[in-house]
Amino acid sequence: MSEAIPVTIVGGGLAGLTLGIALRQHNVPVQVHEAGKYPRHRVCGEFISGHGQASLKRLGLRCILDTAGAIEARTIAFFSPTRSTGPRLLPEAGICLSRSVLDAVLAARFRELGGKLVEGERDTRGFGEGVVRATGRRAGADADGMRWFGLKIHAQNVTPVADLEMHASSLGYVGLCRINGGEVNVCGLFRKPVDRHQGSIHGRELLRGQSGSPLWQRLANADFDEESFCAVAGLCIQPQRAVAHEEICVGDSITMIPPVTGNGMSMAFESAELAVIPLVAWSRGELSWNEAREKIAWDCDALFKRRLAWAQWLQKIVLMPSLQDPLVALAGRSDWVWRMAFERTR
Repeated sequence: MSEAIPVTIVGGGLAGLTLGIALRQHNVPVQVHEAGKYPRHRVCGEFISGHGQASLKRLGLRCILDTAGAIEARTIAFFSPTRSTGPRLLPEAGICLSRSVLDAVLAARFRELGGKLVEGERDTRGFGEGVVRATGRRAGADADGMRWFGLKIHAQNVTPVADLEMHASSLGYVGLCRINGGEVNVCGLFRKPVDRHQGSIHGRELLRGQSGSPLWQRLANADFDEESFCAVAGLCIQPQRAVAHEEICVGDSITMIPPVTGNGMSMAFESAELAVIPLVAWSRGELSWNEAREKIAWDCDALFKRRLAWAQWLQKIVLMPSLQDPLVALAGRSDWVWRMAFERTR
């Protein structure tokens, strides 16, 4: 039997590390290049919901997350600047864990399996045969004269009424999520006019919410971990097809699902799992690189197409200020609408 051909993964986030771990489980030589260093904070909802949980179990990673302190999220509550609902049971429990912890434990597991992890260096070789793109989000085009950006910070001394809280406003939304260590992840997606200077928007003020709003009241006595504060700009939330990319891509390198769904982390794990068998076949000389790329791309598009379409629609209506109060009022009277949206985006 011929020696397995090595695979290089550029990007050591969720998708890149998960793919690296899975390939090492099949004895494929793997090298992961990560421009940053672990542990580090990233803008992330830190909530895993949907089929990604099954992917973690099949790859033997769920137990690692539990050991690292992951907690279950079973309830959710919705808020507009003037209205709120009580806690509602999620159709399916999610799991929550700080990204700084999650990335670090995945990196450690990859190394334990014999993978080579290069930190603090940006790979510049390009994405030819044998190189997988897992670099995360792609810079986004502006839509309707607006630009999307994300913010995150951890806080203590916060008592949410549910494991997850969704707070909508005219500028975007903020999600609160209980995570390990007794902290709460405060993560938001916002939009601003393209011609407005970035410095004119103060991130921490956006995350705190409008004065007097339920979000502002919830965080009034919060103790923020300033080291956890991070931001990311130029987010593209328009659905992209995997088959449109010339490279083999996993995670946000394929497309970014609108964050309001809380399904982005799941898609990272799912796409990584879909890429494993074709890449193992390529490494063994059973498929060409192009055949592996096409197989991965078609499988990802087939799995994600419907949820991406629903997610785009959901984000539009949730972020329409005129609909936020009626939507929260409706969610308070009936679980049917939001449960349907939850299920369709997974």
